[in-house]
Amino acid sequence: MKTLNILWQRLVTPEGATCERCGGTQEAIVQVIPKLQEALRPLGIELVLEAREIALDAFKGMPSESNRIWIGGRSIEDWLSASVGTSTCCSACGGAACRTLEVGAETFEAIPEALILKAALLAASASLGAASDAAAAPGVRKPGCAQTRVLWRCLIGRRPTSDGPIRSPVFSLPSSA
Repeated sequence: MKTLNILWQRLVTPEGATCERCGGTQEAIVQVIPKLQEALRPLGIELVLEAREIALDAFKGMPSESNRIWIGGRSIEDWLSASVGTSTCCSACGGAACRTLEVGAETFEAIPEALILKAALLAASASLGAASDAAAAPGVRKPGCAQTRVLWRCLIGRRPTSDGPIRSPVFSLPSSA
């Protein structure tokens, strides 16, 4: 079974507190992990989540390292063709210029479930493509975007309408009753 590693790191104060944006990302991770496990299990991919805490002293020197996610060894911004920005944070961060994620014209302080899901599906697709690339004969079409659409469709229960990106995903899984 292949493994897809997700690493998330965030500030945690000596009192165990974190800021609202890291808390929001944590909620998104908690929601997305079971969905990813269900989608990836039939493909023979095991999801492994590691959450790291950044101490306050280390955070003060590098606030942009907090609320950062790597999937399959690559940053989420790399998977999403996004960029990193900053904005003033609150509470536990003490007003530091903390990390934001910029995707297109949108800026996210907390990383939403949909972006984590999309990046993880891209990473899973790439890991499947890497295995088949090694076995594929020259000239054979290798999996890529079409494979990602299949993973996405399986997860959200609908087909893409074109070869373009899938828009307006709805994240609801059937209840296991």
